[in-house]
Amino acid sequence: MGFLYSILIGGIAGYLASVIMDSHNSAIVNILLGIVGGFVGGFIARKLGNDPDNDGLVMNLLIAVVGAIVLIFIGRLF
Repeated sequence: MGFLYSILIGGIAGYLASVIMDSHNSAIVNILLGIVGGFVGGFIARKLGNDPDNDGLVMNLLIAVVGAIVLIFIGRLF
């Protein structure tokens, strides 16, 4: 169930990040950006003193969106 949850949240987060950053990616790329963005966002949140494992759905989605935005920004640099 956790895997399907990650894909669902990752897809939504990747889509939202691509809309925010005006990036035109495919659905698969959006899902991957969202999933990896969730890991990146979780890492950033832990460094800032937040524990994303105990947060709810909305906070996890927000963390994944921020992580995906960071990845899109880094991707644009190259």
